[in-house]
Amino acid sequence: MENTDMAKAQEAKEQQIEAIKSRMPRMAICYDFDKTLSPDDMQTFTLIPSFEIDAKRFWEESNGLAKDNLMDNNLAWMYQLLQYSKFKRKSIRREYFTAIGKEVPLYKGVMKWFDRMNEYAQKQGIILEHYIISSGLKEIIEGSVIADKFQRIYASTYYYSPDGVAEWPAQAVNYTNKTQFIFRIAKGIFEEYDERVNDSMPENKLYIPYESIVYIGDSATDIPCMRLVKSKGGYSIGVYDPQKDMRKKVYQLFNDGRINFFAPADYSSRSTLSQIVRQIIDTIAAREKLRTETMLLNADADLYKALSAMKLMYDMTKQQAPKKMKKDMETALQEMTDFIPGNIE
Repeated sequence: MENTDMAKAQEAKEQQIEAIKSRMPRMAICYDFDKTLSPDDMQTFTLIPSFEIDAKRFWEESNGLAKDNLMDNNLAWMYQLLQYSKFKRKSIRREYFTAIGKEVPLYKGVMKWFDRMNEYAQKQGIILEHYIISSGLKEIIEGSVIADKFQRIYASTYYYSPDGVAEWPAQAVNYTNKTQFIFRIAKGIFEEYDERVNDSMPENKLYIPYESIVYIGDSATDIPCMRLVKSKGGYSIGVYDPQKDMRKKVYQLFNDGRINFFAPADYSSRSTLSQIVRQIIDTIAAREKLRTETMLLNADADLYKALSAMKLMYDMTKQQAPKKMKKDMETALQEMTDFIPGNIE
């Protein structure tokens, strides 16, 4: 290898090492919305009352519709709402949902939670991304004061006519199909229609490793996501309303091995939930630092692996190889040996 070639190879290796050292790994926190970030169902707070409908009656009717027609519960309430809009002669527009979203209340500390956790993660060398995976209505969440904090919002949504009137459910997110969005986030295949999410992907190609995903939810509808994330080495956290203090669900989830932790839905800086998530960030950061060290070691170990393969090929062909080819191979072997740090003879 000529001096210029050796210099280029050395420069390329140094660039590779610098890229490994300066890498910023990602992690994700995925949230349910209703009773996780907000104290109640978003429909109950503002949407149903805005139609002058009794909430109890509405849910009884929509649940009955689902049962009588073997229908998905989410599709049932979305359809039922459209029927009420026609009966009341009150068309539902996207802007209407968005306006309602501004009125949805949030648990203590939620407003500052995302920026605070992003800053903490960044200090640990981690890029933190936030995602919503909810059975609630996407348009309402998009109208909330925290909508811009999320990388993506996965939730139920309507199909709208050209003039912006809701006509039919376009996406109904239920407890079972919620899990697809964990796979989308991990693989970086974000669009709901993109079927590549079903393709196999090696661990080292994932956008976010499963073990770097956190799922925060409150109820049985979150169980599939909680179980999936926990089974793949990530972290699932069950939350409960701090005022009502009803812990039966989280006790059951914890005893059944569905969640790693549980805490009140208090997102303030000194809360138990904040402490847990900061510790998770610390754990992920420590693991990623070790992963960086492994990648640095691989830079030289891979060269040695290639050298071993070349030596094996040389030993198999040296008897029949022409003299010049044999000499060229010996030269290449020696140059690679000299290029790899340490005594490897």
